[in-house]
Amino acid sequence: MSGEAAFIAALRAIATSDAARGLADDAAVLEIGGSRLVLTMDTIVEGIHFLPKDPAETVAWKLVATNVSDLAAKGARPRGCLLSYALSNDAAWNARFLTGLEKACGSFAIPLLGGDTVGHVSGSPRSFALVALGEPMEGVNVPSRSGAHPGDTIWVSGTIGDAGLGLALLQERLQADEASQAALISAYREPRPSVALGLALVPLVSAMMDISDGLLIDTQRLADASGRSAIIELDKVPLSPALLQTVGDDLESRISAASAGDDYCLLFTAPQAHEALLMAAAKEQDAVLYKVGAIGSGEGLTLLHNGAPVPLPDHLGFQH
Repeated sequence: MSGEAAFIAALRAIATSDAARGLADDAAVLEIGGSRLVLTMDTIVEGIHFLPKDPAETVAWKLVATNVSDLAAKGARPRGCLLSYALSNDAAWNARFLTGLEKACGSFAIPLLGGDTVGHVSGSPRSFALVALGEPMEGVNVPSRSGAHPGDTIWVSGTIGDAGLGLALLQERLQADEASQAALISAYREPRPSVALGLALVPLVSAMMDISDGLLIDTQRLADASGRSAIIELDKVPLSPALLQTVGDDLESRISAASAGDDYCLLFTAPQAHEALLMAAAKEQDAVLYKVGAIGSGEGLTLLHNGAPVPLPDHLGFQH
């Protein structure tokens, strides 16, 4: 068990409200006077979630987008957010952050309602947090990670691995042509979750979350929360033209993409009978869905590549 998993397990003794969902989901769901409110919070830290040289504007964008991604995975429309900001002595950097914050809040239609500022110790890593509030669809269950059933199909709503390659490019661990480099770095710095797609899919799914730490580890978490097993067919994992142009298409590149993280697309399960409805819902949003595996009975994660079993890599995704 990782340090993060052990800490969250200890927190469950404190977070006993039904709204906390056993700390096994991406968000809390609070019922107030017959209405429901979805609450989520993400923190981003320099050197872990963004690089010291990343533009302040994209740091702000990523902070908002990661929270909106959680709301999208719960089928919740953004209603507001609260910002915790470490105020540095660099007035220009602060101003550029605000520019990015305004752009992101406008793009995702999530108004800033307030928050808190604290002093930033010069030379220490920057750290920012956002609380996002969302309103779920009326008359529809807010999907959790724990609703998957044997026979359900596993789907993703976007290409996998681009952000991981974008990080590698920024860290100069990789080279790419100019167009591919721009696309991959943008995927890392400026994820673009779709709330509209989440809202369209939520009546049809059995379980749903976003992919933040990597397809493999997040699929394992969904399967574990559901008390089921999962199979991922690596040859069916969607890869972008920029990724394929940069690292090619072989088993190693597919495992790397599936364990990279920062994808911020939707990962969900649904009954096989819902496939036509899912595809129609996605088409209405100009989105594409990809079948990448299936849920089974039992437990654990299994990987296949062109029908043949593949050993699990030591690294399934990001863990604190």
